[in-house]
Amino acid sequence: MDFIKIRFVDHQEGGESDLRRTLDDILRGADPRFTISRHRWRPQIDIYETADSVVIHAEIPGVPREEIHLEIAPKSVKISGVRGYGAQEGEARYHLAEIPCGRFERTLRLPVQIDTEQASAVYRDGILEIRLAKRPPERVHKIMIRKD
Repeated sequence: MDFIKIRFVDHQEGGESDLRRTLDDILRGADPRFTISRHRWRPQIDIYETADSVVIHAEIPGVPREEIHLEIAPKSVKISGVRGYGAQEGEARYHLAEIPCGRFERTLRLPVQIDTEQASAVYRDGILEIRLAKRPPERVHKIMIRKD
């Protein structure tokens, strides 16, 4: 059985800006090989919640499992990696380039806190599935106030 490396962290930095992504999309329309963010792309993501877990599906076909990196924090997940470039022929000239390649990164805010020790990930048929167990609700402790 193959395993995906998961790194646990206590906090998560912010993701790339909306402005940068918008400029990237505009410039890619002019020349499909050009992007402002050095060929960064964003995989499509689904997140759903069950009674006891949060499940994430990331669509990243063509990315070797060894190139996928996960960072799990109590309220966020960061998925990053690299997908290789298409045609490597010296004189090849693209007429259409819609398949994104290069580096990718997504930082996802989770709807609930999760138990970082109970995380698992499986990569099958181009879909990365991450299962995260919800952290049990915090217990409230009552104490008696004594007289002096």
